[in-house]
This record gives sequence, C-alpha cells and structure tokens, in this order.
Amino acid sequence: MSAAITVVGLGSGNPDRLTLGIMKTLQGAAKVYVRTLSHPVITALEELGVVMESFDHVYESHDTFPEVYNFIASALIDEAAKSEDSSSEIVYAVPGHPMVAEATVKLLRERCPEQHITLTVLGGESFLDEAFVRLGFDPIEGFQLLDAAELRSSLIQPQLHTLIGQVYDMFTASEVKLALMEIYPDEYEVIVGHALGVEGEESIVRVPLFELDRIEGYGNLSLVYVPRSDDDGLRQRTFARLHEIVGILRSPEGCPWDREQTHESIRKNLIEETYEVLETIDEDDPEHMQEELGDLLLQILLHSQMEEELGTFTVYDVIQGLNDKLIFRHPHVFGENSAKNAEDALQNWEQMKAEEKRRKGLDPEKSSALDGIPRDLPALMKAYKLQKKASKVGFDWDDINGVFQKIEEELAELREAVAEGQSPEDQALELGDLLFAVSNAARFIKADPEEALTRTNRKFVSRFRYIEEQLEAQGKSVQDSSLQEMESLWQSAKRIMSSNGDGTP
Repeated sequence: MSAAITVVGLGSGNPDRLTLGIMKTLQGAAKVYVRTLSHPVITALEELGVVMESFDHVYESHDTFPEVYNFIASALIDEAAKSEDSSSEIVYAVPGHPMVAEATVKLLRERCPEQHITLTVLGGESFLDEAFVRLGFDPIEGFQLLDAAELRSSLIQPQLHTLIGQVYDMFTASEVKLALMEIYPDEYEVIVGHALGVEGEESIVRVPLFELDRIEGYGNLSLVYVPRSDDDGLRQRTFARLHEIVGILRSPEGCPWDREQTHESIRKNLIEETYEVLETIDEDDPEHMQEELGDLLLQILLHSQMEEELGTFTVYDVIQGLNDKLIFRHPHVFGENSAKNAEDALQNWEQMKAEEKRRKGLDPEKSSALDGIPRDLPALMKAYKLQKKASKVGFDWDDINGVFQKIEEELAELREAVAEGQSPEDQALELGDLLFAVSNAARFIKADPEEALTRTNRKFVSRFRYIEEQLEAQGKSVQDSSLQEMESLWQSAKRIMSSNGDGTP
C-alpha cells in the first residue's frame, strides 16, 4: 500500500460530539498520534482503549511554535514513509477541526503531495461551532477569526463579530488587549470563553477590555470574543473610515463647498498645508504636528477622491503604488542587496529608480541629468536641487572657494546693473544669478538653504517683535519711532539672543 496519513479532529472538547466515523478510525488504527494530550476528550478515548502517542514533549525542546509544528509534520511524514510497505494506518488527531487554526495540518497539506503521501482529512467539531452556540451570534452577520499570535490592530474590523483564538496564557491575552485598545476604548466590554461546551469546565466571563489580561484560566481552549458594533466611532482610527468620510463629503448629499472643489481650486491648499506641517517641525510641537499632518492627509484624500469619481484611480491605488515603490527601491531591506550605511542605501535607491525607467521603456542614459525635479518647487529649493544633480555628473567647482568667487562676480554684476540704471527686468536677472550662486554655497557646507533661510526669517521676526514690545513698553510704536531708536533696540535684541543661545530674545 502507498504511504498515507489520516487526520481526524477531536472536536471542541465534549466526547459526545465525536462522530461515529472518527471513533471507528481511532479505534481501528494501529498507531495514533495526537498533537497534545491536553484536551478534554483524551480521557474518554483512553477509557475506550485507544492508545496514543503525543507530541507534547516537542513543545519543551523547541523555542517557538513554528519550530514545533515543523517538527511534528516532518515526524509524521517520516513515519508514514516507514509504514509504506505495512498494513498499519497512521492516524493523527488534533484538537477541534483539522482545517481550523491547525498549523500542523496546513504543513502536511503542503508537503504530503511532494512526498507522494496520501493525506486524508476527516472533519470534527470546531471550537467555532461551540462559540456560535454558547456566545449566541450568527456568523452570517459578518464574522472574522483571528490568531492571537499574529494579531494586529489593522486586521480588526469592529463591524464584524470577532473571535480571537489561541489565547494560551495571560501574556498572549496582554498582547491581544494592546491590539484591541488601538480600536476600542479601555472600558469596552469583551468576552472571554474557556473550554466552551465542555461540561464542568466551561467558563464565560465578561470583562472591560483593560482587565483582559488580569483574569485567570487561560489555556489551550481559551478564546476572546468581541461582538460586532455599528458604532462609527469605533472606526475613527481606521483609514477606511477616513476614505468613507471624504466620499460622503463629496457626494450629492455631502458638503456643497467640498462638492464644488477641483484639483485646481484646492491646489494652493496642498502647498499651504505642507508648509504648516513644516512649521510644526520647526517649532518642535508634536501635538500641533499631529493636527497639521491630518490636514495634509485630507488634501491627498480629496485629490484621490476626485479621480475616483472619474474612475481613473482610488486612494488605495495610490497606497499600492507607494508600497510597491518602497519595496522595489529598498532591495537592501526587502531583497538580496545590502547597505552598510546611508550612502549605500541611497545608491541602491538611485539604481532601482533607473531600473524603473528601463521597465517603463525609458533609457536612463538618454535622460537629462536634471530630470526628476518638480517644476513648481520653491525657487531656492529648486536651485539647490539643480546644483546637486549637476554636481553628480562632474559639473561643479573643486572647492567652496570657487563658489565664493562666483558670488563676488555676481554681486559685482548686480551692483553694475543698479549703478547703470538698467531695466528692472535686467536687475532682477542679476539678482537671480546672485541668489543661485549663494545657494551653491549651501551645498558645499552641507546645509539646506531653505532651512537656513527659514531660521534667519525666524530670527528676524523674533528681533523685530522684541523692538515692538520694547517700544510698546515706552508707549510708542514702530510708526512713530526713529530708525536710530529701532536700530539700538535691534542691537540689544542681538546681544540678548547671543547670550541666551537659543535664537530668541
């Protein structure tokens, strides 16, 4: 006979629920293996004369559950191969239903065909059957089964009945609690079920979420149940809810102002919100940053929603594209490449960008070295990026002294244009040349010119406000004060700022 393994389910724990077919299979087998003897029906089977060999000892000799499951699957396959020429039947019994939350059976299903081993899976009562009855809910209303060991808040959908299985101990219960607290309030009621349907052992406890890891009794037959809820407030931390809200705002029944907006009408909002986020970064204000990042995210959602209404793409397409790009451009994280430092990582990034172009039918060698810089960047930032790209292909000064000479040259030409009374347009061009040269100095000293100018702007505002405050204390204003008075206060502000060391008077 060919090598074969028969897998049977021992049910949720009540011996009376075992099917007649499974009982006959167990009693007629020459060799029965069980994943664990820690199951309520084991005693009843022993009384019926079923001899079993367990894998309980494997749990003690391995550090992780995946290692345990891999060992069990391999051992069963090896044993089946040895028994190929005999008439003995190998039966492997697992708690519950073999196809519900049973990792060893999943491994057997993957490996047995490769080893030419016939695998037969017989059903059994799942813990789900008892959960539906004992906890009193109908899965047709919407249901999800999650594994406590791999639980993440992103998987939780409050509008579905949620069962979390394999809550083996209080540590696992604590991990479940933390994941649920990302969605539900601390006082939200959840239900803990132990040994559902097992006479004399069943326990159903309702507790506020924050107490989930403070109750006793967790073991192999424990689960956590969170009833479904239509409360939209529970979905407020989900991206899906945000997408839904923006869709409502843009709908015929939504907000008249939002419905009227176009890409062009809110174009400036995207820029303004970006700068408001930058301001919170400069101010080191996390609470304000959280709010402003939300405003910036709204702009992205609105633009994406407009395209969704046209049928071109949705925000989820945007997310997929970004995920694909991040994975592709980080081969040192998600692939076989390596990066010892940030410079190596950046080189990988640039190489993958070039590969993306080739896949799109573009030749990176034929593109301009200045490609890839947004047209509408602020001029100072754009100048800085243009110079960086040009320097990568060798169009650069040897050192910063060459930059200083260029600044002096451009300053002289600006002075000449002003002294000769050239047209405003020509004078503006000379001013632009000077600013372009100055921004080059930033690159050589490894400073971002936008950030440098921003700090100077803040410094100017602080000093000028100091002047206004001091004049107000004297009963004056800047309008009725002389330049000499304001200059004196300006110098005072400089001295105070210098002594404070924090850039503020």
